[in-house]
Amino acid sequence: MPAGQLMDMILKDDLAARGSAGDNLCEAQASSPGRWAAILHAEARRAYLASLVPQLLASLKTMHSALRNSARSSPLIAGARRHVANTGLIGLDEEESFIYDTCLSFAREEMAPHMQAWDADEVFPRDVLRELASLGYGAIYAREEFGGSGLSRLAASLIFEALSTGCVSTTAYLSIHNMCAWMVDTYGNEAQRAEYLPRLASMDVRTGLPLIDCPSAWLPEPGAGSDAASLSTTAVRDGTCVTVCSPLPTRRLCACALVRLGPLRMLIGLFLGDEFVLNGTKAFISGGGESDVYLVMTRTGSAGAKGISCFIVEKDTPGLSYGQKERKLGWNSQPTRQVIMEDVRVPASNMLGGEGKGFNIAMAGLNGGRINIASCSLGGAQASLEGTLEYTSDRKQFGRAINDNQAVQFRLAEYATGLTASRQMLRLAARELDAKSSAAPALCAMAKLEVTDRCFDIVNGCLQLHGGYGYLKDYKIQQFLRDLRVHQILEGTNEVMRMIISRELLTQA
Repeated sequence: MPAGQLMDMILKDDLAARGSAGDNLCEAQASSPGRWAAILHAEARRAYLASLVPQLLASLKTMHSALRNSARSSPLIAGARRHVANTGLIGLDEEESFIYDTCLSFAREEMAPHMQAWDADEVFPRDVLRELASLGYGAIYAREEFGGSGLSRLAASLIFEALSTGCVSTTAYLSIHNMCAWMVDTYGNEAQRAEYLPRLASMDVRTGLPLIDCPSAWLPEPGAGSDAASLSTTAVRDGTCVTVCSPLPTRRLCACALVRLGPLRMLIGLFLGDEFVLNGTKAFISGGGESDVYLVMTRTGSAGAKGISCFIVEKDTPGLSYGQKERKLGWNSQPTRQVIMEDVRVPASNMLGGEGKGFNIAMAGLNGGRINIASCSLGGAQASLEGTLEYTSDRKQFGRAINDNQAVQFRLAEYATGLTASRQMLRLAARELDAKSSAAPALCAMAKLEVTDRCFDIVNGCLQLHGGYGYLKDYKIQQFLRDLRVHQILEGTNEVMRMIISRELLTQA
């Protein structure tokens, strides 16, 4: 039974026995259908779920216990799997435990059975993403005013870790979507937040087209690589009847300016401009060609970081086109393409955060993005270890299970220890980011470096314990390996993470 249906059943059966709290919840549900399951989503829900969480937890634990019992092959491995799975709950309060356990259930039921087919057929699972949005995971740490869930960065890390046990690639796309939603919520003005956040939170398109309203962050370019401040995509301010000709622009008014604009608007267009014209190419864009909203980092000023601005660009804007779908090693449940801009005209009102603020927006977003992608690595490695515990119990060599060999046991012990250490480091960074600590950027870099490197090594070791079978696509372990590999590259390569950490160390020396 999907987690959302389980919550529906328990909540609706319980409403008859409730007083005003139940009435308030009904009102909240009527005004925001399908989103009330995302705990902490409204004040009425806070009070109601505070009394209901123990019952929900008990029901989820019963369901999880039944699922685990059906999959166990021996008492020894049953105990080991319980221990590994429960390390994720250590140090969490009741609400955080509920979030984590609910997402584990969703991953197990709605994602894990399909992850191999999504990978093989390169399926973009829009319906699953919409279902996740209905649980409140379309704008996890955006404010509630325009449909966000208002949760913490720690809660987001728990969500991405748990969901990645079912499919790393799909969860990674969700994490990118959430990073962009946070940028709009944090740096957008009131009109921008009201226009875009409800659509981002629901991952739905108003026109009802079979697309989802997910943003892509356009930072990487074919020639820029890790040097984000060197991007060459340009955005030149241009009034409706103004032509910009050079870096020190001269402006030319067309003859019909007075007729088309009127004197006042013509004067504004002359000195300020009504639109920006974007030209350039962005590479490695997750959701390229499928997303409906894009955040584009462009150069509006001089060379360097201070000359970069961010724009919100709609998919169907004239002049916008896409390269061929990239053939990738992993992350095959999300499309990746180049996005090409040729004289793309964007209203000046679509600039996010003000002129020259784009680089700061991108860097702030990447701090959380590094925690998010490391959380995806952690979830993938967790699932890999659990699958390896089961495989090494079933697989017999020389008349006994291969995990009866001490060498295998030691490796499993090292992997479990690495997962626990990675988890605690990651959650420390998330808590510091929530607290807006000055140490947060360096801690996020440390967590991204350590967790993505270590978790890839764990998955690689688990594949080795599968022997030749681990190399077959019949087994999920090879897909986890392929999906995790890119995490050491994106959101800033791990070499860049070392630069960030060492720079902080030397500044304090």
